[in-house]
Amino acid sequence: MRQDYQQFVARDTEIVVVGPEDHATFASYWRREQYPFVGLADPQHGVAGRYGQEVKLLKMGRMPAIVLVDKQGQVLHSHYAANMQDYPTNRELWALLDAAQAGRPGD
Repeated sequence: MRQDYQQFVARDTEIVVVGPEDHATFASYWRREQYPFVGLADPQHGVAGRYGQEVKLLKMGRMPAIVLVDKQGQVLHSHYAANMQDYPTNRELWALLDAAQAGRPGD
């Protein structure tokens, strides 16, 4: 997503990455990696819980999840990963965003 960030911006989309670390640890990592998008520490799993992200202690903690939320707070699409490599491609996400902006269902 970092490499294609401008493609998301062009779609009037902001990326927010929610991580399970405490604020200081997460902020340090975020500064070091210089991500262009928003990072949010969520050590109490409040945001993760709100969007149904699974926490599996035997599988490295939180399972990846991608949730597209519109400006009104409505979930447009969600993908809950089966493993740590299970992500939709950026092209798949762009198609969902383009469909949502055109008023077509994306799921």
